[in-house]
Amino acid sequence: MSESAKGKTEKQAIEQIRLHSEQLNAAVLGAALMNGDVTALAQSITMLESTNTVHQEIASAIVQNCLPQSGNSLRLGITGVPGVGKSTFIDAFGMHLIAEGRKVAVLAIDPTSPISKGSILGDKTRMDQLAADAQAFIRPSPAAETLGGVARKTRETIILCEAAGFDIIIVETVGVGQSEIAVHRMTDFFLLLMLAGAGDQLQGIKRGIMEMCDAMLITKADGENIKSANFARAEYTSSLHLFPAKESGWIAPVITTSAIEKKGLKETWELISKHEQWMKERNLFHAHRQFQDVQWMHDTIKDALITDFYSSDENMSRIESVESDLKEGKITAFEAAKIVLGKR
Repeated sequence: MSESAKGKTEKQAIEQIRLHSEQLNAAVLGAALMNGDVTALAQSITMLESTNTVHQEIASAIVQNCLPQSGNSLRLGITGVPGVGKSTFIDAFGMHLIAEGRKVAVLAIDPTSPISKGSILGDKTRMDQLAADAQAFIRPSPAAETLGGVARKTRETIILCEAAGFDIIIVETVGVGQSEIAVHRMTDFFLLLMLAGAGDQLQGIKRGIMEMCDAMLITKADGENIKSANFARAEYTSSLHLFPAKESGWIAPVITTSAIEKKGLKETWELISKHEQWMKERNLFHAHRQFQDVQWMHDTIKDALITDFYSSDENMSRIESVESDLKEGKITAFEAAKIVLGKR
């Protein structure tokens, strides 16, 4: 046997061993995860978030294996401006759900600095009760540079959490940018948290986000804030009625809550349950998820195309060749893009 043939055979053998190892790791982790092992769940999510090719292949196999065991949860999106009390509310609300016999997974998306690329990942420390409860799982994930600050692998993470037996999945947004849109497109119920007594009640919140929400909560409705919270509730209720009705016919209600005094938690859960029943009675619940899955596919295609494009040495060379002309004002950004894409 020639040296080249021998080397080729050795490479094939190594590749077979690697593939076997990946399959074994995926099978072992997947089985443990579906048996409710939170350590296996955490390890699988870490592989999902990894940029390592081997890790990504293992994670992909685990997600595929978990698909038949997923889909049985209620997925809740929670958003609101920083300081509105999202983590405090989720901590109290999550404990209320656990008392109702539920298992709660919280996927908290932390903002990533565009300069240092670092993130605080502090949500777990702000959810003291949930973090210590065996029926809860909290996973803070860096948003990286994905659109709207939503971690790119959040959808796959939802599947893994469902397969691990968590029947309530809460996705908390950073509360800035376009993250609300992305979370709305992967959840069954979208909850908007608002503060009262912070000036003009309708300032600082996008109309589009108010139109997307399935309910609005006025937080911190306790002590001296009760009066302003009730006023804000009436004002927002009037405002929401001015928006076009949702296709389902559901009208988003507004309620006041206090995580500290545990007020409004039961009402919030009853409201979410009512919405779930409303959607299922009209055969919209499953149809909504199917629509989200199609969107998910298109988003994944777009991400893959962008990644492939910028991974090409030829494309990067084209970009570099037109950058100087662009900076000197010889061509417009649109013309430069056409050149890079080979359309001119």
